[in-house]
Amino acid sequence: MKNLILVTGGTGYIGSHTVVELIEKGFEVVSVDSLHNSEAWINDRIGMITGKTPPLEIFDLCEIDRLDNLFKKYPGISAVIHFAAFKAVGESVEKPLVYYRNNILSTINILEMMKKHQVKYMVFSSSCTVYGQPDKLPVTEDSPLQPATSPYGNTKKICEDIIKDTTVASNEIKAISLRYFNPIGAHPSALIGELPRGVPENLVPFITQTAIGLRDELKVFGNDYNTPDGSCIRDYLHVSDLAKAHVKAVERLIGGSNKKDYEIFNLGTGKGVSVLEIINTFEKVTGIKLKYRITGRRAGDIEKIWADATLANKELGWKTEYSLGDALKSAWEWEKNLRKMK
Repeated sequence: MKNLILVTGGTGYIGSHTVVELIEKGFEVVSVDSLHNSEAWINDRIGMITGKTPPLEIFDLCEIDRLDNLFKKYPGISAVIHFAAFKAVGESVEKPLVYYRNNILSTINILEMMKKHQVKYMVFSSSCTVYGQPDKLPVTEDSPLQPATSPYGNTKKICEDIIKDTTVASNEIKAISLRYFNPIGAHPSALIGELPRGVPENLVPFITQTAIGLRDELKVFGNDYNTPDGSCIRDYLHVSDLAKAHVKAVERLIGGSNKKDYEIFNLGTGKGVSVLEIINTFEKVTGIKLKYRITGRRAGDIEKIWADATLANKELGWKTEYSLGDALKSAWEWEKNLRKMK
C-alpha cells in the first residue's frame, strides 16, 4: 500500500508544489485548505500536471471536530506536512491575535489529532525569520535564534517549540522542521505558482506584476545597507527545489533514517542575492526593462541573511538544482499565464 500524506495548506504556494512532487514520487495525497489565501482551482491544476487530482477537503484547521472527522475519513495517514498558516508579516503586526490564534491553534489541533489517530510523523513549514538579523553568516541550524521582528515570525518559533516539546514528551511522534529562506518561481509547466491576494508582500510577484503593467513601479526599500550595492540580501531558492526537500524529509521519517525524534534543516542555496541583483537578473532573462524607484528603508527588514544548507545536503540528500535565472523566468511565465486566464 502506498503511503498516504496529509498536506495542510495544499492549494497554497509551497503546498501545491509539494503535492505535485509527492504524487510524482508515488505517494497518495489528501489536501486540506481553508482557501483563505489560495484558490480551489489550483487543485485541478495539480491534476493537470500529475494526471491525478488529490482529494481536497475545505475547512479551517482551528475547527478540531472537522479535523477529527478528516482523520477518520482517511484512515492510515502516514505523515502530515503542515504548511497551513497566515503568512503576511505586515498584517501580523496589525492583527497579532488573529495570527497567534490561527497559526498556533491549528498546529496544536493537528498534533492532538495525530496522537489520537496514531499518525507518527510531521514535517513542519518553518522559516528563516526565526534567526532575525544573525551576527554571523551564513546561518547554520545552530545559529542563535533572535527575538522575532513580527508576530508571524514569532508563531513559527512558538510552533517549533510546541512540536519539539511534543516529540520529547511522546515516543509516538517524530518531526522535522524545515526553515525556508526565500522561495520564488513557479512550476516549469507554468500551471501553478505564487498567487498573492491584493498587493504582493513578496519581491518577485511585485516584479512580475510591474513587468506586466499591473503595478506602476517597483519600490526598492533602501540602498544604504551595508551590502555591496546597498540593497538588502536574501537567499532565494526555486519553489520546486523547496518542494522536493519536503519529499526527502517525509521519506527520512517514514524510512526511519532520522537521527533524533526532532530535527531541523535549513533550506536555501547558500548564496545571498541582493534586491538590485534580482532586478538585473529578471531584466536579463526576460528582456523586459523594469520601472523601479529607490525609497527609504522598510521597518522590520533585516539587512542580509543567507543559509548554510550543508546539513540538508548531507542528511536529506537534497540540494538546489534550479538557478536564479530559471526561477525568475518561471515566475514570469506563470504571471503571463495567469493574466491570460483573467
